[in-house]
Amino acid sequence: MSTLRSFRARRRGMANTVAVAVALIVAFPVYWMFATAFKPAGKVLSATPQFFPWPISVDNFSRALGAPEFLTYLRNSLTVSLATVVLSMIVAVGASLATVRFQFFGRRTLLVVLVLVQMVPGSAMIIPLYLMLRQIGALDMVPGLVLTYLTFVLPFTVWNLRGFVSAVPVDLEEAAMIDGCSRLQAFVRVVLPLLAPGIVTTSIFAFINAWDDYLFAYVLMRAQDHYTLPVWLVSFSTSVQVDYGATIAASAVFSIPVLVFFLFVQRRLVGGLTSGAVKG
Repeated sequence: MSTLRSFRARRRGMANTVAVAVALIVAFPVYWMFATAFKPAGKVLSATPQFFPWPISVDNFSRALGAPEFLTYLRNSLTVSLATVVLSMIVAVGASLATVRFQFFGRRTLLVVLVLVQMVPGSAMIIPLYLMLRQIGALDMVPGLVLTYLTFVLPFTVWNLRGFVSAVPVDLEEAAMIDGCSRLQAFVRVVLPLLAPGIVTTSIFAFINAWDDYLFAYVLMRAQDHYTLPVWLVSFSTSVQVDYGATIAASAVFSIPVLVFFLFVQRRLVGGLTSGAVKG
């Protein structure tokens, strides 16, 4: 018994060591970005690695945040990203529920199309989307950019949420309807709380895709006051010179909303899967 206990302890220790090593490897680039952002301008490209920035300087952040129209680009990015998340979740929840709970004509075709659409490169959709937005008068408009992001965010969100909907027993809905709930009430009170982890997971994906996009925002937006933060990052690289210190500081600022959004919703990733279920 003691030998088995010792073997399990060693295996657990090895697993923990590997997990810590992987976490350090993944986190190091993020740390290096923030550490470099706080270095003085003369040490950003130093040949000698400096793992701890000293003396700490905020000049890079001053140049980055002091750039023209920063607040406008930040507002545009937040508006587009949050709108994409909300709209994609509303549509994806209903679509995933329909494809799992109901049998209708073309259901299998719809599922195949969802998979095929995800295989199409985003760059291949630029010209068709550009022409479509121009025809409906949505070119160089924030709602048009949101509509564009929905074209490649929705297929994944619908497909991903299908797995979570399939994991919710239909007996729970039927039991709620027997107790007097309508189908809509059973969905809101029983199914929706159980889908919270899936909704959070897919919303993170939708937010990151909308937040990080550069290509569509640059091509579809003509006026500079409609640009988003990824386009703002490129402004630090000109034909004359590249301000590496301001670029890395701007990248650090650019990554903060994603980190905050993840920290805000990360609790829902591991909790709530069985909330609302019938207790026996």
